[in-house]
Amino acid sequence: MSDSSLSAPTVLPVADRPDVAARLRDALLGASFTADGLLDLLGAPAYAALARSETVPALRATRGDTPLELLVRLFLLQQPVPCARVADVLPVEECLEAGWLMRAGADALAATVDVRPYGGLDGEDWFIVSDLGCAVGGAGGIASREEGVVLGVGGASTTLAGITVRTPVRSALDLGTGSGIQALHAGRHATRVTATDVNPRALHITALTLALSGAPAADLRQGSLFEPIRDDETFDLIVSNPPFVISPGARLTYRDGGMAGDDLCRTLVQEAGERLNEGGFAQFLANWEHVEGEDWQDRIRSWVPRGCDAWIVQREVQDVTQYAELWLRDAGDHRGDPAEYQARYDAWLEEFEARKVRAVGFGWITLRRTGSAVPSVTVEEWPHPVEQPLGDTVRAHFDRLDYLRGHDDAALLDAHFRLAPEVVQEQVGLPGAEDPEHVVLRQNRGMRRATTVDTVGAGFAGVCDGSLSAGRILDAIAQLMGEDPALLRERTPAQIRLLVEQGFLEPAGGAD
Repeated sequence: MSDSSLSAPTVLPVADRPDVAARLRDALLGASFTADGLLDLLGAPAYAALARSETVPALRATRGDTPLELLVRLFLLQQPVPCARVADVLPVEECLEAGWLMRAGADALAATVDVRPYGGLDGEDWFIVSDLGCAVGGAGGIASREEGVVLGVGGASTTLAGITVRTPVRSALDLGTGSGIQALHAGRHATRVTATDVNPRALHITALTLALSGAPAADLRQGSLFEPIRDDETFDLIVSNPPFVISPGARLTYRDGGMAGDDLCRTLVQEAGERLNEGGFAQFLANWEHVEGEDWQDRIRSWVPRGCDAWIVQREVQDVTQYAELWLRDAGDHRGDPAEYQARYDAWLEEFEARKVRAVGFGWITLRRTGSAVPSVTVEEWPHPVEQPLGDTVRAHFDRLDYLRGHDDAALLDAHFRLAPEVVQEQVGLPGAEDPEHVVLRQNRGMRRATTVDTVGAGFAGVCDGSLSAGRILDAIAQLMGEDPALLRERTPAQIRLLVEQGFLEPAGGAD
């Protein structure tokens, strides 16, 4: 089936009827149409399947006639429902007039958009609006391949929301807002939220998401990247889940950036620095190419703008065949004409071969505007499980950078430290051996890092409770080990710096 034969998305509800949105919200909450309510109704397996856009378990779980089952069938499963039953739950006439519902035959109604309950980080009951059948991706691909289709909440959206620093700020920019989830979160801690998108349909849906969630309206602007932003505008926070997919052509606005290779992500990162206020954060999800003959870390380092600290974490790497298959399935191409699928697949591989791309990395990029003469850029690979939300962990990382920049080795030895909460020590070696081969410190919070330390590092971390300075602890260790205290003081600060940078040790104040 060609793209042109697919039906266009439905007409959207009007965005200038906040009174109807408020009444609809009250009705949804009154029927427990919330994230918690869905979990209770569907059970964990069906709820998780729905998050993957697999609807069969939810259909089986909503064969009753309660208001909540009715709303699930209407807004999540896109099933027509009897008018008489809907009238008992929703303000039908107002919803028809404003376009949230439409007639489906003589005595039934259907939803015009997908409305999905979404729980905020502080327990808020929000609703994410998206095009029908496009709330999240799934094994079958999206329901429409129209260029301007707008998706709802997927794994990338929640990942970005979880890693974003949530300190109170005056101004926030959600660049490429899509269905508005990042703008929704930003409205909780930003005085002013600006949301942009190249797709006018996305801006309309963002307005619906904010209104239906009872959130403040955002300043909505159409345009690509930073084009809608005035030259004199800067922000305390910039977030973006951009159309980062590296693809031949730009078929789908929500995912394909339309620039060659990873140029869109590079441009976004490079231009963000001058848009940040001092101390402000810019946080992005991104893809980047692994090019033959290039170090991928050096490639990403070159993106970081002047005057910014950066922390870049590669979470996943796929070879070019895996990558092409992932996004072909995302678009539902595997369910269409086999010859067309093969042609698209071949075009993807041709593009990668021409650019000498061997793999594609996915991860997080965080910038912080700094006045430091020598910014810090950390690029690392961490594919292991982490504990979301990570916003406080991200902020603490940059706070530690400031601390380490302000303390030379002498000041570090005079400082006091304590072991971070929930750090444990593991000893690795052969059974019965007198001494372990390795000593590992492991975090059970945040990034859940693990690092190998030597005997001195393990002993140092083990007694850090804030009462003694680093230098005095090292002197005691030197005495126990029969080493020269001066030599131990000289060689250990580098290990202390690494343990502080990675969050195993925390400055405790105090001085000798």
